[in-house]
Amino acid sequence: MNVKPQFFYLITFQYLGYRFHGWQKQPNLKTLHLMVDRTLNYVLDGAYFKTLVTGRTDAMVSAEESAFELFLKEPLQDKEAFLYDFNQNLPQDLRALSITEVGKDFNIIQHPKNKIYHYVFSEGQKNHPFCAPILTTILDSLDIETMKQGAKLFEGTHNFKAYCYKPSENGDFIRNISLCEIVENDIYSANFFPEKSYILQIHGKGFMRNQIRLMMGTLINLGRHEIDTTTIKESLLPESTMVMDYIAPASGLILHKVDFK
Repeated sequence: MNVKPQFFYLITFQYLGYRFHGWQKQPNLKTLHLMVDRTLNYVLDGAYFKTLVTGRTDAMVSAEESAFELFLKEPLQDKEAFLYDFNQNLPQDLRALSITEVGKDFNIIQHPKNKIYHYVFSEGQKNHPFCAPILTTILDSLDIETMKQGAKLFEGTHNFKAYCYKPSENGDFIRNISLCEIVENDIYSANFFPEKSYILQIHGKGFMRNQIRLMMGTLINLGRHEIDTTTIKESLLPESTMVMDYIAPASGLILHKVDFK
């Protein structure tokens, strides 16, 4: 008799994505899902389990706090002991933060949530190579003040089709951005970081493929004076057919937090 999973757990975790080819399992590639499931198979001693993540990330993208749902047929006897064993066996660039039992009606994909993303970058100089995993180096000098103005234009409900990689003909491209701003970086630090760096902060309920990196790429072009703020305004209009094609590098993008309502 095939017994359906009866026990459900929400696990928050963080990772440095620089050496991984994103979350989703792919043949012959090292992915986050592969490492998580391989570790769980060992910790659970081969017992049945299934995992479902809150949202897939691209290759080299990191997360300060993401989450996945763990489905089991038998309950965990000691959640804290499980969390300890899980962390002991995960590679050093992944760490589980917490575990909470949830009800069978909880759906990590459909449950209302707000995601906060950070894009960390610097401009005008070549940085120490150790910066590469979490900070994008833009060698050109950028007009940061104009970029700040451009970032605010993304706030609100707009047609983001221009910021979706290979959009379908009949897709839904309306998204709401509750906050989009560029601020000086006072969150991520190391003694090899440049004296000044910046964070593009974006808050929203859901994002399309490469949306944030396309938004960041557009802001970089704005900072280079290759486009102006009118271009961004026109790209967000309901009837816009514009295509923004500069995808900013992945390694500066960090999923900062997922808030479940």
